[in-house]
Amino acid sequence: LCYISLAQRLSIVVNVSDALAYLHHNHQGTIIHCDIKPTNILLDDNMTAHVGDFGLARFKNDSRQSFGNSHLTSSFAINGTVGYVAPECAGGGQISTAADVYSFGVVLLEIFIRRRPTDDMFKDGLSIAKFTEMNIPDKMLQIVDPQLVQELSLCKEDSVINDENGAQCVLSVLNIGLCCTDSAPSKRISMQEAADKLHTIRDSYLRGY
Repeated sequence: LCYISLAQRLSIVVNVSDALAYLHHNHQGTIIHCDIKPTNILLDDNMTAHVGDFGLARFKNDSRQSFGNSHLTSSFAINGTVGYVAPECAGGGQISTAADVYSFGVVLLEIFIRRRPTDDMFKDGLSIAKFTEMNIPDKMLQIVDPQLVQELSLCKEDSVINDENGAQCVLSVLNIGLCCTDSAPSKRISMQEAADKLHTIRDSYLRGY
């Protein structure tokens, strides 16, 4: 696997969040993907991320019924993928856009920590989200992808400001991941809010150079 820079990782999560925000908030009706995971995110030659595989997607034409900040659709069994499925959906419970938000949050954390949510270390109630929450901000550099840590360290040769900018950027992104993976669907941020925040973080990081 080739190295993916911080700027590229930011672009990937921005691209995916934009795609999901469009599916959830477009004027034609709410579409819930139901199976967001790394293998359903495709990168083109320009490293632009695209969401694929809509085999489990559900369409809700009337998006006025809501639960917290999430639009609901009917309750039915869902397959999804272990590790990425929201807790409320694991047993075939109520499906909502908040479930996509949860899956996106897990993928985001995986991209920056480089650990799968199904790794052996995640057991006995320890999830990738809880692992992240336990270690930030103080131990952040101990849990993120070592290659990313090396990139941030190399920035010191050019500018200390860039190094601090990059570290703050990663911390902000991880915090968004935690906002997306709250165990309570009603407490998760919407996909549009996540996308807006990620755009701000990416733009701020790129301005630091």
